Amino acid sequence: MPQTELSQQPRTDPDDAAEHHAYDIVVSVAVGVLSMSLLMALGWALGGTQWLTHPGFQAWSTIFVAITVQALPFLLLGTLISGAVNAFVPASVFSRVLPRNPALAVPVASVAGTVLPGCECASVPVAGSLIRRGVTPAAAFAFLLSAPAVNPIVLVSTAVAFPGAPDMVAARLIASLATSAAMGWLWLRFGRAQWLRMPSRHSGHQPGHGRWEEFRLGFQHDFLHAGGFLVLGAMAAAAFNVTVPRSVLDTFAESPWLSVLFLAVLAIVLAVCSEADAFVAASLTGFSPTARLAFMVVGPMVDLKLIALQAGTFGRAFALRFSAVTAVAAVVFSALTGWWLL
Repeated sequence: MPQTELSQQPRTDPDDAAEHHAYDIVVSVAVGVLSMSLLMALGWALGGTQWLTHPGFQAWSTIFVAITVQALPFLLLGTLISGAVNAFVPASVFSRVLPRNPALAVPVASVAGTVLPGCECASVPVAGSLIRRGVTPAAAFAFLLSAPAVNPIVLVSTAVAFPGAPDMVAARLIASLATSAAMGWLWLRFGRAQWLRMPSRHSGHQPGHGRWEEFRLGFQHDFLHAGGFLVLGAMAAAAFNVTVPRSVLDTFAESPWLSVLFLAVLAIVLAVCSEADAFVAASLTGFSPTARLAFMVVGPMVDLKLIALQAGTFGRAFALRFSAVTAVAAVVFSALTGWWLL
């Protein structure tokens, strides 16, 4: 192979990867320590122990801890399985299973998300790897949307968060599958090659890496990344429940459409991991079941971190168009499914 081609090949150094992940850990710990220090300093400035014993803060801390503790086991299990799939399952398996007909491959890829757990962060590089291995982009995008939204860990966590409400689990499954399949078919019909920047980075097993080392690094990255968003989402949800006046909530909650749109936008901003978002949705008791369903359907498919990941993998032109249409489709199917089942 000519030297110019060799110079263009991506190089993977296990030591560099380990150093990069170690740096992520140091940064995460430093940010956590700094945040806690600032919180303690703010509490002291506002009255010290009086602020910490204030009923509002105690209510906030109770809700925050409850959401985090309930969601953490599902987050841990989900990132363990996601790391295992990424490290041990070759991407070629997907291309062999999917039908050759693109229109048929889309719903099959959507349903595949129910048996192949993966968080939002993992689904983007996996979809890129599928496209590079010859899978039609429409099917890869359907899997990208369904895997973090309807995998077994997400469905079980939804059942735990909404005890005695199997209709909510069924509604989440149906609305999410419908959205992912619809987006795959829409891309198949209206997608343009110039919107899509084909991914060049490799995901899954890499030569020179032990599979167990890849599993460890992948799990470590996903858990720290998703865990950080879980904590931020739980803090925001607790603050939302404690600080937002009831009159403001009533303004949105009393309107069927405004409540759905409001929680859809909230899901995009909070960017809570799909293994944990059901517990955040369950805490939003002032809203209708359909609005909370929209929160759980929109969040795993469209949020701020996903838009950034898609832009970095497939290009900004794709990310902006795909995310905007996905958000609309998710809201529509959530409303229709909620009207039907809830």
